[in-house]
Amino acid sequence: MIGRLQLALILGAALALSACEQGGPRTSLPPQARPERVAVQAKPYEPSQRSIDLARYYVAVQNDLLTQGLLRTDGGGPDTPFSVDDLIEDFETIVFYQEYSRSGGINYRSDGTSVALSRWTVPVRLGVEFGDSVPEDKREIDQAGIDNYAQRLSRITGHSIFTTRTNPNFHVFVAGEDDRTFVQDRLRKLIPSISQSELELFGNLPRSFYCLVVSVAGRSQPYNYAHAVALIRAEHPDLVRLSCIHEEIAQGLGMPNDSPHARPSIFNDDDEFALLTSHDELLLKMLYDPRLQPGMSLEEARPIIRTIATELMGEEL
Repeated sequence: MIGRLQLALILGAALALSACEQGGPRTSLPPQARPERVAVQAKPYEPSQRSIDLARYYVAVQNDLLTQGLLRTDGGGPDTPFSVDDLIEDFETIVFYQEYSRSGGINYRSDGTSVALSRWTVPVRLGVEFGDSVPEDKREIDQAGIDNYAQRLSRITGHSIFTTRTNPNFHVFVAGEDDRTFVQDRLRKLIPSISQSELELFGNLPRSFYCLVVSVAGRSQPYNYAHAVALIRAEHPDLVRLSCIHEEIAQGLGMPNDSPHARPSIFNDDDEFALLTSHDELLLKMLYDPRLQPGMSLEEARPIIRTIATELMGEEL
């Protein structure tokens, strides 16, 4: 668009100069009707074969999971009971441990050492950006889903979480395989210090990774998140796509790990639940309880965790 605009300005100047150089008497001529500007239509997006193959693969994955009775959206029920001790164990595993090494990325599993509690202390401003491969109807659905989810998370945590187009600090990219260059270019601008390995991760995410989130703490406050970036694959069918939105945004708030014992929960790789559950809401309430503070070790937090969990479950210590 910029190139065409510059070209139009240059041609306009040339025509004006030509008219001034013509000889003959200067007479006023009736203005001629200007031709209507011809609208230049953008070339319709045509997905690459790799994007088409990915979309087919993820549809097959979703159908297979649904056939098995997975990707539940009911939030849990009588068939998924959990106790105070379950809630405490799940919280400790999901909040104080990491699935992957911070320095090694997805190629290196965490060594199993507990880490300090990290979370947001500033308002979480979610900004959504779409790749060119995402059609307008899908954008409207995704934006509405993220808007509603942000409001729900804010109610649950008591922390300010909202979507905005102005100065976001939690960037959610909904982009497809053909939008890799767009995502990497935006990341270079948003996070100038981003490493080449991190850029390559967002540009070449393995097919087995449905989505991704990276939360970054401030230099002066290493346990207070200052920025986050999530990538939601545009090739996903609707339910898996919404599932990715729920899991990655929630994990970006300070839930960096999964647990095979957490149930009912989206913080479990078994794909039983697609959307945030009643159990997960309690985990988020605990994470943002003011009695817990960023930088606390697991040992420091344990007695407080038990107190909060017992209160939330309506039991006595």
